[in-house]
Amino acid sequence: MKRPMEKMGNPFTAHPRALGMTWLSHGVGALGIGGRLIVAGAACLVHAVVPALFTQTAGRTVMALADHMNQRKSNCPNWPDYEI
Repeated sequence: MKRPMEKMGNPFTAHPRALGMTWLSHGVGALGIGGRLIVAGAACLVHAVVPALFTQTAGRTVMALADHMNQRKSNCPNWPDYEI
Protein backbone atom coordinates (compact mmCIF):
# COMPACT_ATOMS: atom_id res chain seq x y z
CA MET A 1 0.00 0.00 0.00
CA LYS A 2 1.36 3.40 -1.00
CA ARG A 3 1.81 6.15 1.54
CA PRO A 4 -0.05 9.45 0.91
CA MET A 5 3.15 11.21 -0.23
CA GLU A 6 3.90 8.40 -2.70
CA LYS A 7 0.40 8.62 -4.19
CA MET A 8 0.68 12.32 -5.01
CA GLY A 9 4.05 12.01 -6.74
CA ASN A 10 6.71 14.66 -6.45
CA PRO A 11 5.10 17.48 -4.44
CA PHE A 12 7.12 20.11 -6.32
CA THR A 13 6.52 19.03 -9.90
CA ALA A 14 3.40 16.83 -10.15
CA HIS A 15 0.84 19.66 -10.12
CA PRO A 16 2.75 22.03 -12.45
CA ARG A 17 3.47 19.17 -14.85
CA ALA A 18 -0.25 18.24 -14.92
CA LEU A 19 -0.93 21.82 -16.06
CA GLY A 20 1.76 21.67 -18.74
CA MET A 21 4.04 24.00 -16.80
CA THR A 22 7.47 23.84 -15.22
CA TRP A 23 7.96 24.31 -11.50
CA LEU A 24 9.46 27.76 -12.17
CA SER A 25 6.74 28.99 -14.53
CA HIS A 26 4.06 27.77 -12.14
CA GLY A 27 5.80 29.49 -9.22
CA VAL A 28 6.14 32.78 -11.09
CA GLY A 29 2.45 32.66 -12.05
CA ALA A 30 1.35 31.78 -8.53
CA LEU A 31 3.44 34.60 -7.06
CA GLY A 32 1.88 37.04 -9.53
CA ILE A 33 -1.64 35.93 -8.68
CA GLY A 34 -0.86 35.97 -4.96
CA GLY A 35 0.63 39.45 -5.20
CA ARG A 36 -2.43 40.79 -7.00
CA LEU A 37 -4.68 39.24 -4.34
CA ILE A 38 -2.61 40.84 -1.55
CA VAL A 39 -2.89 44.26 -3.22
CA ALA A 40 -6.65 43.77 -3.67
CA GLY A 41 -6.93 42.75 -0.01
CA ALA A 42 -5.03 45.85 1.08
CA ALA A 43 -7.38 47.97 -1.04
CA CYS A 44 -10.32 46.32 0.75
CA LEU A 45 -8.84 47.21 4.12
CA VAL A 46 -8.42 50.85 3.08
CA HIS A 47 -11.93 50.83 1.58
CA ALA A 48 -13.32 49.59 4.91
CA VAL A 49 -11.98 52.71 6.61
CA VAL A 50 -12.55 55.21 3.78
CA PRO A 51 -15.45 53.89 1.67
CA ALA A 52 -14.89 56.44 -1.11
CA LEU A 53 -11.49 54.89 -1.93
CA PHE A 54 -10.89 51.74 -3.98
CA THR A 55 -14.59 51.17 -4.62
CA GLN A 56 -14.00 48.72 -7.48
CA THR A 57 -10.42 47.56 -7.02
CA ALA A 58 -11.02 44.17 -5.38
CA GLY A 59 -13.93 43.28 -7.64
CA ARG A 60 -12.02 44.15 -10.81
CA THR A 61 -8.99 42.22 -9.60
CA VAL A 62 -10.98 39.09 -8.78
CA MET A 63 -12.82 39.25 -12.12
CA ALA A 64 -9.55 39.69 -14.03
CA LEU A 65 -7.95 36.77 -12.19
CA ALA A 66 -10.98 34.56 -12.81
CA ASP A 67 -10.82 35.42 -16.53
CA HIS A 68 -7.08 34.67 -16.58
CA MET A 69 -7.52 31.31 -14.88
CA ASN A 70 -10.49 30.33 -17.06
CA GLN A 71 -8.44 31.15 -20.16
CA ARG A 72 -5.58 29.00 -18.87
CA LYS A 73 -8.05 26.23 -18.06
CA SER A 74 -9.51 26.26 -21.58
CA ASN A 75 -6.00 25.86 -23.06
CA CYS A 76 -5.07 22.90 -20.84
CA PRO A 77 -6.91 19.60 -21.32
CA ASN A 78 -5.59 18.19 -18.02
CA TRP A 79 -6.64 21.13 -15.85
CA PRO A 80 -7.89 19.68 -12.55
CA ASP A 81 -10.94 20.86 -10.67
CA TYR A 82 -10.00 23.14 -7.82
CA GLU A 83 -9.96 21.76 -4.32
CA ILE A 84 -11.16 24.16 -1.68
